[in-house]
Amino acid sequence: MDFLNKTSGQSRVIIEHISPEIEGGRYAIKAIIGEKITVAADIFADGHDHISAFLKYKKNGAENWSQTRMQPIYGDRFEADFTVDSIGFHSYCIESFVDNGDTWLHEILLKINDGQLVELELLIGAEIVEKMIADGADIATIKNIKKLFTDKNNYEKAMEFVESPEMADLIYNFPHRNFVSISKELKLWVDRKKAGFSAWYSMFPRSAADNVGQHGTFKDVVKNVLPKVKQMGFDVLYIPPIHPIGKAFRKGKNNNTICEEGEPGVPYAIGSELGGHTAIQPELGTLADFKNMIKACKKEGIEVAMDLAIQCSPDHPWAKEHPYWFKIRPDGSIQYAENPPKKYQDIYPLNYETEKWKELWLELKHVIFTWAEWGIRIIRVDNPHTKSFQFWEWIIEETHKVYPDMIFLAEAFTRPSVMENLAKLGFTQSYTYYTWRNSKAELIEYMNALTQSEMSLYFRPNFWPNTHDILPVSLQSGNEAMYLIRYFMAATLTANYGIFGPFFEYMVSEAMPGKEEYLNSEKYEIAHWDWQKTNKLIELIKIVNKARNENLALQSTNNIHFCNIENDNLLAYFKTDTSTSSVTGKGNNILAVVNLDASTTQSGWVKVPIHLMGLGFDQHYKLTDLITGTEYWWKDEMNFVELNPSWI
Repeated sequence: MDFLNKTSGQSRVIIEHISPEIEGGRYAIKAIIGEKITVAADIFADGHDHISAFLKYKKNGAENWSQTRMQPIYGDRFEADFTVDSIGFHSYCIESFVDNGDTWLHEILLKINDGQLVELELLIGAEIVEKMIADGADIATIKNIKKLFTDKNNYEKAMEFVESPEMADLIYNFPHRNFVSISKELKLWVDRKKAGFSAWYSMFPRSAADNVGQHGTFKDVVKNVLPKVKQMGFDVLYIPPIHPIGKAFRKGKNNNTICEEGEPGVPYAIGSELGGHTAIQPELGTLADFKNMIKACKKEGIEVAMDLAIQCSPDHPWAKEHPYWFKIRPDGSIQYAENPPKKYQDIYPLNYETEKWKELWLELKHVIFTWAEWGIRIIRVDNPHTKSFQFWEWIIEETHKVYPDMIFLAEAFTRPSVMENLAKLGFTQSYTYYTWRNSKAELIEYMNALTQSEMSLYFRPNFWPNTHDILPVSLQSGNEAMYLIRYFMAATLTANYGIFGPFFEYMVSEAMPGKEEYLNSEKYEIAHWDWQKTNKLIELIKIVNKARNENLALQSTNNIHFCNIENDNLLAYFKTDTSTSSVTGKGNNILAVVNLDASTTQSGWVKVPIHLMGLGFDQHYKLTDLITGTEYWWKDEMNFVELNPSWI
């Protein structure tokens, strides 16, 4: 590199180790609107001159940068923060320079305190303050100071002014920026509130009917399901695909390859002569009915999330109109989905290596934008890890250009590196391994990885104790206490969580032999539910969702602090929110203690992090059990707890 032809040779400040950043700025960090972003960096220069540094930030498209001065925190580490007040892409960077004014003031004060003559230093100071005019200082004030510093008859008065707060303020507020070092611009994506705090309820609309054997409709969802979802406190209603279901190789009950007359098929076998991903299964109702369901949910503070399954039945219009979007086998047939030895003849996966990939991408964009026009702002993506990473980066950015409030949830239970990459590429929320994390050690290790590592900058976990695809071994016993435990942790460890509704709340536990799949799964048949029925688990769901909505400490994920408790069957964690906008206006603190043993009473001494509450030793403090309403008075750090799994 030809340094001699660049002015950067006069820039002496080094800026490195910026946080937060992901892979040198390749990916954007994520934030929620209203969140404070703290930026830090190692900033230093040669020699002993003082430096000043400024954090600059703006929303993309804005003409001007905002800035705030960075403060030294230790060694060469500087820090500053800013608050994001709008959704969309933002940029931030750091500017730093040798601060000749601050260096001058520091040195002249040392000489004055040592009793040295500083006539020459005052002349240097006159030159320094004159440059402040270009930085916005008051011209008349600067002229008076310059006159004072250059008049030998006012030497004593000049020294007094050098030692005054006014001089310090001028030096601090109007540093002359010369030979500035500028870091690379880093990216920040800001989402709306629901991206960081949501409670999902999943159900099949075709199972919402009044009578056994009857196909449910969107109108049935509004009449039968919506009131219960609202009552339980959920704010997202997630529904599997609602499009026409293919007939070719249609699967029957329990994934049987023989489909009996009248069996409805799998909603994930999308497409028929009635249309594809932008059409509606007629038995569910019309597009107008669906839009009315969206409006009815919105009126109750609930958003509808649609399921983007990028795959087709052999009857999908794309298979006939665009066969080159699929893999063509040597015999001219389209390759169906396989996971050898399993075969899924009812599903055609798309081929992202097709020469017509641009055409394919634009068609998938059309699908998402059509849903957005219907009023959808949350999309759960089925198996995104089996689709092109480049496609996801493109389509999410394209969508956010027009619909910056769109939320994408990645349903990917796969390798960590793949799940994390999807989040980096732009997925708003992500499914997790919570479903299979059961012991105290596993839960703590996993939560620390999610909240204390770089993952906290981009990976927003959404905890599900079950899904319509997965019935984990932990729930196959049907033990009520285990359902209570798994639900409670999902809803309090993280700020985003969900359940596959009826199968979870009614504790359906029959599994396919040797598998983590439901026997009599709703994917293959229409179920019937008593939407008026209640039980202990449903009542707990109501209580916990109410507590989540009333306590800001439960509305964040990364604020978790695990508490020491010497019993491997007891898990204790603390969450705090100190913002002035909390319900009490004095900060909000939540202590959760969970008995992981679903059959036996467990006890122990929990170490409460009283320092996080601003309390000292020998202080009493009141705890209110948000589940039972019971109040307790505790003192100091160590306090005794005993939990019977059947008490709730």
